[in-house]
Amino acid sequence: MGISRDHQHKRRATGGKRKPIRKKRKFELGRPAANTKLGAQRIHTVRVRGGNKKFRALRLDQGNFSWGSECCARKTRIIDVVYNASNNELVRTKTLVKNAIVVVDATPFRQWYESHYALPLQRKKGAKITEAEELALNKARSKKTEKKYKLRQRTAKIETGLEEQFLTGRLLAAVSSRPGQCGRADGYLLEGKELEFYLRKMKTKKGK
Repeated sequence: MGISRDHQHKRRATGGKRKPIRKKRKFELGRPAANTKLGAQRIHTVRVRGGNKKFRALRLDQGNFSWGSECCARKTRIIDVVYNASNNELVRTKTLVKNAIVVVDATPFRQWYESHYALPLQRKKGAKITEAEELALNKARSKKTEKKYKLRQRTAKIETGLEEQFLTGRLLAAVSSRPGQCGRADGYLLEGKELEFYLRKMKTKKGK
């Protein structure tokens, strides 16, 4: 028996049984879930209705994540799945689905911040700034460029929750694409009230 999305097998609102008036139809088909796992990229294409294509991601390890408050998006490595509102089993098996809360690598976002504001961002204890980074932060600039950076630096403050995460080199993010449909695990960094909410949820889960 294939997976079917028909309503012929459902009971009526009153609870009575329905007699099947026809067999299953191709347009009512369903397919097995992709259950995208964390690992080296593996994507299958599926031919669907109308000759279109779906991209069934079976394994993914990176995605395009947006930093909303800074209007910056960077491709970064997905390190781990840490929370899922629908099912803890999806966390244990490291399954990537829409709105899964994941941990991503902070390096691309740190590099962007430091080049954009010409200010060093929080680092792990004992981690030294490399010579290249030192040069990028303190290189000689014209007065006009210096003025531009000074103006940017006025709004360079980032929230405490994110600063603490930059110290560890890992950021919390939510997946907003559907890996089993489009073959990508893209999303956005958690900030503000949303970040507080998920940190609280994860804390209570650990406490149990």
